[in-house]
Amino acid sequence: MSDDRAVEYEALVERLRERGHLSSDRVADALGAVPRHEFLPEGIRSRAYEDRPLSIGNGQTVSAPHMVAMMCELLPAEAVDVLEVGTGCGYHAAVTAECVDGTVYSVEYDADLAATARDAFERLGYDDRIAVRIGDGREGWAEHAPFDCVYCTCAVPEVPDALRTQVRVGGRLVAPVGTGRQTLVTLDKRAEGSFERADHGGVRFVRIRG
Repeated sequence: MSDDRAVEYEALVERLRERGHLSSDRVADALGAVPRHEFLPEGIRSRAYEDRPLSIGNGQTVSAPHMVAMMCELLPAEAVDVLEVGTGCGYHAAVTAECVDGTVYSVEYDADLAATARDAFERLGYDDRIAVRIGDGREGWAEHAPFDCVYCTCAVPEVPDALRTQVRVGGRLVAPVGTGRQTLVTLDKRAEGSFERADHGGVRFVRIRG
């Protein structure tokens, strides 16, 4: 990225550290490696390094950088292959790809957004680390299960059974759960059908479609 944008990004990462949204070097390095502006529509690229969600069209948004950082901090340290529900513009998947050693499998309901994200992945060299499927994210991606982690970038009223099934034992599911009021939740899979839940505060995400 340009020198000016690099300075903006460094300032953003420092703010996230100061506010407690970012603690690991792994996630800080991942954020620094992914140019957020490259995933945004031309008209809002000047706002890429503001710490806020931005509209990407079709009624969808890209999460604020602090939320991407928080969710990446919740990825298991040993995660290899992960499932993302809600590709959107692709920014979150790219940051996740920088955090894990395997493949990010991402499911997007909107065909236009999926196509735009694929173009960005190819342009930026992520197409060998991120696979995108168009479909209902509530069904997951069974062909590549089990996953070390499944995370949702859209709110679910409750975590779908298919996603619970596709997390390996010892893995983790991360999702904003709720309708009116939402909570960022982790579910650690202790055995088949057995999960340990932890809450990580109130959040606000667009609702899952499908």
